[in-house]
Amino acid sequence: MEPTNRTYAVTKSDEEWRAELSPEEYAVLREAGTERPYAGEYTDTKTEGVYSCRACGAELFTSTTKFDSHCGWPSFYSPLAGDSVELLEDSSLPGRPRTEVRCASCGSHLGHVFEGEGYETPTDQRFCMNSIAMTLRPGSPDA
Repeated sequence: MEPTNRTYAVTKSDEEWRAELSPEEYAVLREAGTERPYAGEYTDTKTEGVYSCRACGAELFTSTTKFDSHCGWPSFYSPLAGDSVELLEDSSLPGRPRTEVRCASCGSHLGHVFEGEGYETPTDQRFCMNSIAMTLRPGSPDA
């Protein structure tokens, strides 16, 4: 992951992150990896609730903004709050600039956001998230 100059509310050493996260979680959350398409536990779930950062527990998305994008990863058209995620330029794929989505509380990699793909959503955005980067707290998202 590219370092930022930002100080996060939740800050831990690399050793602490490794101790708390499974190797698969660490690879995605702390090394900006990507889980295989259609392999994540939340790709097709319709369960109502709030999705939180698996690393720090910060609330990120609700089931009310989740939609079927058929891309292989859970997709949302908007974060829970504008300041719950941070967006960073990602030039890791030559010739394909993207926008990385990170947890604003701990800086963990969540996925990427794409615009103008033709999905009929209120924002015309697709927050394409890794299931392994989140946990789902079932229940009413408004509770």
